[in-house]
Amino acid sequence: MNEPGKDIDMRSKLDREKILESIHANVQDKNMIKHMLATEAIMRALARKLGEDEEEWGITGLVHDIDSELVEGDMSTHSKLGADIALELGASDAMAHAVLCHNEAHGVPCETNLDKALFCADPLSGLITAAALVRPDKLTGLTTKSVMKRFRERSFAAGVSREQVAQCREIGLELEEFISLGIEAMTGIAFDLEL
Repeated sequence: MNEPGKDIDMRSKLDREKILESIHANVQDKNMIKHMLATEAIMRALARKLGEDEEEWGITGLVHDIDSELVEGDMSTHSKLGADIALELGASDAMAHAVLCHNEAHGVPCETNLDKALFCADPLSGLITAAALVRPDKLTGLTTKSVMKRFRERSFAAGVSREQVAQCREIGLELEEFISLGIEAMTGIAFDLEL
């Protein structure tokens, strides 16, 4: 007979595998998949830091851009379809809401810590990736100070909303602490990110 906790762990693992299969079926861009993995890592680290459900937060980060290619660049549809797909894959209403409100185009406010965390973790993964890509050693040795310097350079990774990243304060983290947490989380999966 299985221990009670083992069933839950196995089910969660299977759910993640099912979600990854769906991601690979819907997203061909390898960089987008890496972005989703990076966001998952940051969300898991945030959940640990804030005492939240790591599986729920991680899967929300993983699935948040699952519709990126399906909507063919239509930002008025992006994340609406993603929230629906997330629900079909077994996400809770709270997870689907976070997916929906991470796209400001819908005007859906971030209400919960999960919503707010995804909203600021999404662009942070892009900033850290860009900062790592201009270094010969990628994530190895990337420092908070280096990313903070890049954060202040508006022309660097210009598509990254600094205002959105700085909303980490809404979940009780100072910017430097948030960036440090993001670097550490992404370094933990550097092989998967090819960084």
